[in-house]
Amino acid sequence: MPLNIIHGDITKIKVDAIVNAANSSLLGGGGVDGCIHRAAGPRLLEECRKLGGCETGNVKITKGYKLPCKYVIHAVGPEWMGGSCREEDLLFSCYEKSLELASANKCKSIAFPLISAGIYGYPKDDALRVAMEAIGEFLTEHEEMQVYIVLFNVPCGGTDPEVLMDVKRFILRVRIKKDMTFTFAPVYTFGSRQSLSQRIAKALGKKALLSSKEALSDLARSVGQRGSSFSEKLFEIIEEKGLNEVECYKKAGLSRKTFSKIRKDDHYTPSKETALAFVITLGLDVDEAEDLLKSAGLAFSDADDRDLIVLYFIEKGVTDLAEVNYVLADLEQPLING
Repeated sequence: MPLNIIHGDITKIKVDAIVNAANSSLLGGGGVDGCIHRAAGPRLLEECRKLGGCETGNVKITKGYKLPCKYVIHAVGPEWMGGSCREEDLLFSCYEKSLELASANKCKSIAFPLISAGIYGYPKDDALRVAMEAIGEFLTEHEEMQVYIVLFNVPCGGTDPEVLMDVKRFILRVRIKKDMTFTFAPVYTFGSRQSLSQRIAKALGKKALLSSKEALSDLARSVGQRGSSFSEKLFEIIEEKGLNEVECYKKAGLSRKTFSKIRKDDHYTPSKETALAFVITLGLDVDEAEDLLKSAGLAFSDADDRDLIVLYFIEKGVTDLAEVNYVLADLEQPLING
């Protein structure tokens, strides 16, 4: 999905539109709002004076003036009142309406700050979760839009530094051990199950890690030999695990329309992001994950940090896509279904 979380200065991002975390007067303020007004110059304030303010949860649009963007979309986020005053609905609305307004103005790219997470006091973890949910839902129907969440020195998901370090060590170990005999001790052992190193070896290749090109080539030769399509394999897993289909596609960040396409089309070819989203949210082990990817002509690759991060979380038993995306964001990797 075309969503990236980056650290930087939103006033310097070269996109069609940036979103201003505005107050209801639209006349400027502190934080991101003040930065945007200063960078845009006085003509932005002049135009904002003519807009008559804006209600919480709503948005209005102006020109970008001295900013490198065409437009500034002013979104009025909610103040955090403990979560009992429709804060989440109002915050979701800010992202949803900003994206709709950008699309209506033929924008192909847009950058958001983390709305309400500054002086309005919205908990940063929750603010990011709402942002990703709203953007992810929009992108299921508008894949042509490139979306950025720009953080001003804010930890993306509040990820425990020890977890990030463990993930980095895992990636490093896999990269160092090109010979999949693996001499280091397994990170996890589950009874009689294979060690992590053995299981990752099986997922990534037979004796050596495959490069992305080699993996795809190998899979291309084997696709004709497999019996189940991605669609068949997916619904077979859902049925075997006794899962609710609606919960499955929502947890994977898909729209009902996309999920319906997968069900109806036996030859549906998913993006890798979609396949990985199901791998995580269905709680598959490494073997099951490999099989599901293979049914779509895909594979894990040691050349892809994101693949290795997903494998790390598979062995951890993590099924919360947001938790995985927080780590991906902190490690500057593409998110999975937003």
